[in-house]
Amino acid sequence: MTKQEKVDFTIKTLQELYPKIPIPLDHKDPYTLLIAVLMSAQSTDVRVNQITPLLFDRADNPFAMVRLSVDEIREIIKPVGLSPMKSKGIHGLSQILIDKYNGEVPQSFEALEELPAVGHKTASVVMSQAFGVPAFPVDTHIHRLMYRWGFTNGKNVVQTEKDAKRLFPKELWNDLHLQIIWYGREYSPARGWDLEKDIITKTIGRKTVLQEYHKSKKPVK
Repeated sequence: MTKQEKVDFTIKTLQELYPKIPIPLDHKDPYTLLIAVLMSAQSTDVRVNQITPLLFDRADNPFAMVRLSVDEIREIIKPVGLSPMKSKGIHGLSQILIDKYNGEVPQSFEALEELPAVGHKTASVVMSQAFGVPAFPVDTHIHRLMYRWGFTNGKNVVQTEKDAKRLFPKELWNDLHLQIIWYGREYSPARGWDLEKDIITKTIGRKTVLQEYHKSKKPVK
């Protein structure tokens, strides 16, 4: 298969598997999405979805959020990990949204990335899922699968994002990044990986990855 045929096969398979794409993080507007994505750093979406209702019950907009202290926010979000940094970030960015943007979430990568605790990936998720702007946020699943599929050298997420944007049509980015995340969770996980269920890697996977997999499955004599 040529590189283009591999890309086409991947897109077609993902579209067949995920014609309707669930959104991983529960939210109701750009602000609650921004907070949920910020909280998801080095945590799981399942854990974040358990905690955000408790936080949003107290404060689901910047004006209510700044009425809570950093310590109060920290107490609520402790189970998601990194709570000292995240609680300061949530309080700080809520104040900036009030001071600079009348409490609204700005609709540009630059403005989002200037907010405390908001990196490029968080900004990309918000731009794509809240505002429909084409973006390709790379998480651990996408980084792993792009390497397994031979679409990137896997050195870092910046390179992976560049390669994904180069290979996939722009109008598909917002769907594809979510489809790849779900595929990674369900069919091509980091642990407990069963190649027989992973049709994409089995069909187009990087040779060295497939060789490593088969080697690891051979019984030790």
